[in-house]
Amino acid sequence: MKNFGLIGKNISYSFSRTYFTEKFKKENIEAEYQNFDLDNLKEFRDVIKETPNLQGLNVTIPYKQEIISFLDDLAPEAKEIGAVNTINVNGNKLIGYNTDYIGFSESLKPFLKEHHKKALILGTGGASKAVAYALKNFSIDYKFVSRSSGEGKLGYDDLSEKIMKEYSLIINTTPVGTYPDVDAHPEIPFKFITSQHLVYDLIYNPRTTKLMARALAKGATVTDGLKMLELQAESAWKIWTK
Repeated sequence: MKNFGLIGKNISYSFSRTYFTEKFKKENIEAEYQNFDLDNLKEFRDVIKETPNLQGLNVTIPYKQEIISFLDDLAPEAKEIGAVNTINVNGNKLIGYNTDYIGFSESLKPFLKEHHKKALILGTGGASKAVAYALKNFSIDYKFVSRSSGEGKLGYDDLSEKIMKEYSLIINTTPVGTYPDVDAHPEIPFKFITSQHLVYDLIYNPRTTKLMARALAKGATVTDGLKMLELQAESAWKIWTK
């Protein structure tokens, strides 16, 4: 029996286990996918040692950057992005990849309009780096938004009417608003949101986050992160089985 799994923290809600378990069943694949919920990434070595016939792993919050120091090699994109969400186990070698940027790029494409020239990326974690890499490939300028400004980042208090008008693509890469905390949302000034805006929330549970609902009420186009997840999962599967 081949083994696959997800590395993360507080991941009982995770999409990946359900997705791959259903995939294995549907396609008659002899494999199991399990969650490895780690309080500390030092436990990662035990996962590798104690899981027989381990073929591949996904990595989620909060370990997408920290995991790099445990790996033997990185694919060029993962190296450039500085974050890993997929690990291929090749004998004793652990090779890190990033399929988040593929999932994000392909799911964003159908929504992009000519005027989406500049983007605000909410958050500075591992997922934000994959989003930035994808936007670069689309030749879309971007700025990171964090709770405090500095080092090339804007703070939420810096989001003036001028900035909000200029940056018509807004991508939430933070976990703010994820179930069960469904009334929370990043503190952007919704009064400046218009029908010109596209708001992409990487969260997929709930399917309509508070951020999306409030942007929608102002006439914006909105989308959640489910399609991105499906696309990145399929890309991970190709890496594991190539």
